[in-house]
Amino acid sequence: MRERYGYGQWKKKKGIALLECTDGSTAYAELHWYEAHGIGRVKIKLKRWL
Repeated sequence: MRERYGYGQWKKKKGIALLECTDGSTAYAELHWYEAHGIGRVKIKLKRWL
């Protein structure tokens, strides 16, 4: 992670978001990502649909 995005205090975060599916419907999903001050969110990954 540091080699690509730089040094920082990286923290693993998770949250819930309302996403739009390919068929036009919407559904909630659990997302995981890494975040550092001054760099922001990187590597957002959808873990599961709720």
